[in-house]
Order: sequence, then C-alpha cells, then structure tokens
Amino acid sequence: MAPTEAECMQMIRACERHHVKLMIAYRLHFESANLIAVEIARGGEIGDPRLFSSVFSIQVRPGNIRTQPRRGSGPLHDIGIYCINAARYLFRAEPLEVSAMKLAGRDARFAAIDEAFAVSMRFPQERVAQFTCSFGAHDRATYQVVGTDGSLTLDNAYEYAADMKLVVEGTSGVKTRTFTKRDQIAAEIEYFARCIRDNIDPEPSGWEGLADVRIIQACQASARFGRSVPIEGIARPRRPDLGQEIRIPAHELPALIGVERPTK
Repeated sequence: MAPTEAECMQMIRACERHHVKLMIAYRLHFESANLIAVEIARGGEIGDPRLFSSVFSIQVRPGNIRTQPRRGSGPLHDIGIYCINAARYLFRAEPLEVSAMKLAGRDARFAAIDEAFAVSMRFPQERVAQFTCSFGAHDRATYQVVGTDGSLTLDNAYEYAADMKLVVEGTSGVKTRTFTKRDQIAAEIEYFARCIRDNIDPEPSGWEGLADVRIIQACQASARFGRSVPIEGIARPRRPDLGQEIRIPAHELPALIGVERPTK
C-alpha cells in the first residue's frame, strides 16, 4: 500500500474525508485456489490449523527495477507481503510478534538492496507462520498449512500466469485439485467497479493494507535490532472467503516488443 504505516494512514484519512473508495489490489482475495484453501483451513478437514510455512522466490535479472534502491522496494515489500497476507487470511488472525533476519550473499545484483528475508510470526493460540522471500533463488511460490489432523499445500500459490495445484491430506484422505490460470487482474478491477457502482465499501480496504505494512515494518525492525518485535494488531472483522470469488478466463499472452522479462 505504501512504504510506511504513517503514509497508509494518510491515504485512509484522505479517502474518508473526501468520500472516495479505497481498495488495495490484493488479487488473491478473489482467486479460487486461495479462497478454497481458506475454506478448507477453517472447515475442519485438517483439524485446527497450527503451522504455516511458505517460500516465495524469484531470480531477478541484473539491472531490473527491483535491484534499484530508489525504485524497487526490496523482497519484503514486493513479494514477502504475499506470504504475510496469506498467513493472516488462512489463520484468520493477526500476529502478536515477529522475528526476522536479512539474508545476503555476495551477488552484485544486491549491492544496494536486500536479497532475502526469513521471518517467523507468532499468532494467537500459539500458532506460528514462517516464510522466506528472496530475489536471488529459483522461482518458487508455495505455502503449506499443517493442522492437528492433516495439511494442505498450494503450489504456485501467488502466481497469476500459471496453473495452481492444491493437495489436501485430511480426515477424508488425500485429495488433489488443479486450478487453471485466470485473469486475476480483471477480477479485482471488476470487483472495485462494482463497489463504486453499488456504493459498497471495498474489502480489501485500506485497513487491510495497513495491517500488512505494519507487520513489514516490524520485520524490518527485528532484522535491524536482532530481536523479536511485538505488534499491535488491527481488528479485521472481514476476511477473504469463497463468497468473494470472481472467475474471469485467462487471456492469451500478447506479443511483447522491446520488453525484457523481469526474472531470469
């Protein structure tokens, strides 16, 4: 949403004063595989969700905008936020504290920015979420939720240009489902337009964006000072569920002219 919590609040208050709709572009809040994972996690199939683990990594090309300190935001803001948001909507809760560390090798691409972060978040009821986000590792986008009676794993969990695969090992045995790629960007735009037409307050709202930025800032502080950092959570009465699903078929990739892929 913004680099800092203060800037998030400025945006929220400005939109409130001028009666403007504010929505954060969280496309996965409308995407089938993630929303079905939410329903499974809270539906009892894997028991009580206890552990969340995730990896989101890409190999960024040298010179790409992501490696430029005044233009790129680093892996935590850029891709780590997907892991943070997923843990929150799967646990349906806010973390109490975080512990984080920066990871860096000797790669010249990361001379001016962070290469990777490893983060642990403690949630109420002694649940824990762990994730690693990296600009310098093989492409991977996956998460797993382990419950008292089973687990669910979603591969390509944060992707929009590839199929997703959900594997559930629970009280009903092992089930696998593949979700074909869809136009996730069009889905969130369709939802926002609907909010404007029908005068609905959008969700994900600015408060949802602020909640994630507050956690990111705590992760940065933890890595800087070498200790865990407590977080004052933001009450979120509304969280993503299957009722928000919007299905729009994927489009064929157009021919690209003079454009280089951002990853290797």
